[in-house]
Amino acid sequence: MLNDLFNLTGQTAVVTGAGRGIGEGIAKVLAAAGASVICAARRVDEIQRVAAEINAAGGSAKACATDVTDLDSVNQLAKFACDETGGLHMWVNNAGGSPVQKPLHLLDKEEWDRTLALNLTAVWHCTRVAAETMDEGRILNISSLAAEDVIPGSGHYSAAKAGVNMLTKTFAQELGPRIRVNCIMPGAVPTEIMMQALNLKDEDLPKLESMLRLPAGRLGKPEDLGAAALFLLAPASAWITGQNIRVSGGP
Repeated sequence: MLNDLFNLTGQTAVVTGAGRGIGEGIAKVLAAAGASVICAARRVDEIQRVAAEINAAGGSAKACATDVTDLDSVNQLAKFACDETGGLHMWVNNAGGSPVQKPLHLLDKEEWDRTLALNLTAVWHCTRVAAETMDEGRILNISSLAAEDVIPGSGHYSAAKAGVNMLTKTFAQELGPRIRVNCIMPGAVPTEIMMQALNLKDEDLPKLESMLRLPAGRLGKPEDLGAAALFLLAPASAWITGQNIRVSGGP
């Protein structure tokens, strides 16, 4: 009974942005729980590596080159998942980020448009396609603490992620009970895009960890987010939908 709560055997999960960082962590945890994982991203070499590592560890994964800002590409991703595995049961909207740090009044319109296209509009597109493809299922969005907390220089990213939080609540209402929709807001996980956005190097991380003084005592790891994703996609969370949950090592 306990094992069944976290068993994803026989089910297919699409994970966007699966070539590195949090997406890679989620893909590997879901595969370890028995899911067939479709690793999607623009960088083909990265998703092929992740899929190969999952398969070498005894899991099941395939790579599908995808640009989540292109609706045709997203439709092809859903078709690929169904053609390769026979169905679609879970979709993780993880692709996103912005490497640009700039006050809103100095931000170029082009960067504003790029950030919303990748971090908000793409989540809407992907969720619509997933909902059309699934009979029943679960959708998980990856947002950010920036959706709720002011981070100077990241207002464009914060606005997009705040929108993702509201998409989560609205889609949960409109798609339930056929499809559950939840959202994780990660805290400080030193992924490539976070390091780039904050202009950090590896040697800066101990100082960041000390400054944040997280109750959990450390910065996050991709597998921490993978574990939270597993809970929200597994039968264990069958009565949870429409929630934006902070996974941050603290408040």
